[in-house]
Amino acid sequence: MLNTTFLSNLNEKIEGVRAKMYEAYEDGRSYEELLKISQELDDLLNRLEQITK
Repeated sequence: MLNTTFLSNLNEKIEGVRAKMYEAYEDGRSYEELLKISQELDDLLNRLEQITK
């Protein structure tokens, strides 16, 4: 059984990075910076998918 605290923390990280990416986009940051944040978000989402299968 998954630790609910771990899942909660992972979801918080995902939402934090999602907000960071949106803010970077709104601020007109470079493509490279947006790509880096997007890849960080992808990694977290992939991790979530792996543990909830």
